[in-house]
Amino acid sequence: MSSFSLNVTTFYYPTKIIFGPGAIERLPLEIEAFRMLRPLVVTDGGLAKSPVFDRVLGIIGKRSGDAVVFDQVLPNPTERNVLEGVARYQEAKCDGVIGVGGGSPLDAAKAITLKATHPLPLADYDDLKDGSDRISSNVPPFLTVPTTSGTGSDVSRSSVITLTATNRKTVIFSPFLMPKVSVSDPELTLGMPVHITAGTGMDAFTHNLEAYLAKGYHPLSDAIALGGVKLVWQYLPRAVADGNDLEARTQVMAAAIMGATAFQKGLGAVHSLAHPLSTIAGMHHGTSNAVLLPPVMRFNATVVADRLKDLAMAMSAKPTVDAAIQRVLELNRLCRIGTLRDYRVTEDMIVPMAAKAMEDGCRLCNPRDVSEQDMIQLYKEAM
Repeated sequence: MSSFSLNVTTFYYPTKIIFGPGAIERLPLEIEAFRMLRPLVVTDGGLAKSPVFDRVLGIIGKRSGDAVVFDQVLPNPTERNVLEGVARYQEAKCDGVIGVGGGSPLDAAKAITLKATHPLPLADYDDLKDGSDRISSNVPPFLTVPTTSGTGSDVSRSSVITLTATNRKTVIFSPFLMPKVSVSDPELTLGMPVHITAGTGMDAFTHNLEAYLAKGYHPLSDAIALGGVKLVWQYLPRAVADGNDLEARTQVMAAAIMGATAFQKGLGAVHSLAHPLSTIAGMHHGTSNAVLLPPVMRFNATVVADRLKDLAMAMSAKPTVDAAIQRVLELNRLCRIGTLRDYRVTEDMIVPMAAKAMEDGCRLCNPRDVSEQDMIQLYKEAM
């Protein structure tokens, strides 16, 4: 038996992060600090029916008995989800937003927070169109309670929403969208199903790994990213093997926070390839990232060999490019993640997905320039 224990700890980076087993009990104090009397609690339909959500809602009720629940967020949140959430916020005369759940409800909650005070169409806030210039500090208070350990949306400045006009996952990005407080309690992730544990954990892993390889100079992000890769390598297999391993759950949740902190430097081709797998093939985002990582690492090896060697050492392997790729393949195996074919992705999807991948801004930070033909080839290698 593990003797692991951790006192609740508070970080500012720059979101205030109340972190550790039992942290959820601190949520009422944060609600009171922001004088929320009628918050909109944003989640998804599945989580809304769970004991975890009942527990969180009960704790929210200690300081805000008039909380309003919006639970219509899809696994890949859409513009319609956001607009329906905004309508609920306005009708109920809410005074703040609390996102509860994984990346989907947290991203939706972030976009609802934006649209509660910003009247332009959601497409006008697209980061690829300099939408961040149109986002001001005039947003309601926004708190997060993550119940998975993957996206890091609970501490990040970006929201990913599928827009109606383009059917494309669109990044909306601004420092003003960062949650004011994240109450990150790994106890809320205990017993999470194996496939969700694996997929979300590999999402955290990819955020750290891609951030380390991304173009640009950001030594703070680089250091955090290497630490996050190390934590996922050490603890995610344990979390997958035992849903009640609190130490493993805690460390993977920390790695997810680190990944979202690190990727302010940028991401890369893995994410550009993964986003269309959600909109066209219906795959889980983190699982998509995991499948695509090895071929993209091979593709990038010619320009970031030294950094791949660093990643290999972070995963307790010899400092070689091949060792880094083999470690990722091993991690996928331990997490029971297969190839694209195992998730019903077909050859006829590849060309339209490659076109969508080229529209995605994450590829712009990839260390090696990538063409549409490269995207097609990378999908084929992941089949």
